[in-house]
Amino acid sequence: MIDIENTLAVLREHELNQWADHLAPILTYQQENPHGDLARWKSALDGLPVIQSGDVDLSVGPITVNAKLSAEEQSKLQSALEGLRPWRKGPFQLADTAIDTEWRSDWKWDRVLPHIQSLKHRKVLDVGCGNGYHCWRMRQEDPALVVGIDPSPLFTVQFHAVKKLITDAGRADLANNTLMIPVGFEAVPDGLESFDTVFSMGVLYHRRSPIDFLQSLKKTLKPGGELVLETLVIEGDAQACLIPEDRYAQMRNVWFIPSVEQLALYMQRVGFSDVRCVDVNITTTDEQRSTEWMSFDSLSDFLDPNDPLKTVEGYPSPMRAVMIATA
Repeated sequence: MIDIENTLAVLREHELNQWADHLAPILTYQQENPHGDLARWKSALDGLPVIQSGDVDLSVGPITVNAKLSAEEQSKLQSALEGLRPWRKGPFQLADTAIDTEWRSDWKWDRVLPHIQSLKHRKVLDVGCGNGYHCWRMRQEDPALVVGIDPSPLFTVQFHAVKKLITDAGRADLANNTLMIPVGFEAVPDGLESFDTVFSMGVLYHRRSPIDFLQSLKKTLKPGGELVLETLVIEGDAQACLIPEDRYAQMRNVWFIPSVEQLALYMQRVGFSDVRCVDVNITTTDEQRSTEWMSFDSLSDFLDPNDPLKTVEGYPSPMRAVMIATA
């Protein structure tokens, strides 16, 4: 699905040769052993109309590609994008198609952006980027390079659908140095120390060893680089941590949910400095919900119907914190 040669060339252009060499056989293997649904998704992608002209707005709310399409072209666009459901992260406004995604990811970005260092001319890594919504919002801040990684093949196809439309609309300058690589964090070489800013949003609680994960994130950063970490937390002191017996909000792969104070200790113990919590927010059913673009169960189905402050398992309902620290 991705242009391997171009992806590796862009990484090398930005002095990420070690990573490019490491990725080459991984991406080749993926290409030779595609996901079972890839042909169907690629057919949807190939069905996108060619936008002759337009403009792009990445500054607020939905990632927007304004374009005047004929009725036939708009129908093709709508059909192609529907073929890539479910859409979980967004929103997007692509010509006359509004993609109302499960998550209002723009709300999270609005909570994060005021507190981070300027991304201008920086090399940025987004770990667990989903379909790349936040990568496009990062691009608005004029970084030198944005690389998102996520192992989901559907997210990769969704990203490339948006990237194609942005490119067709005449903004190849935005698309050329915005990459999404379909790999997990394990495919990032240990000790890379190449990025100025690393984002990890909604990932930590899925890792079996949070300390090891934080340490590895630190090793992707240049000395003095900034980590932006967003994750589930619970209320409590520095000794408080929730370890679910099985599922948390119907998710099987949630391992640790620390308090803000305990999370800060984790980060300090692995060598981060200037660790601070800049936002704590309870996730609501306005921010995460089922829509026509993601029609499966969502947050309202994961909460106790008699007490929305608890999950169906009886744990505290989702609360998220944004932590910022320096490598």
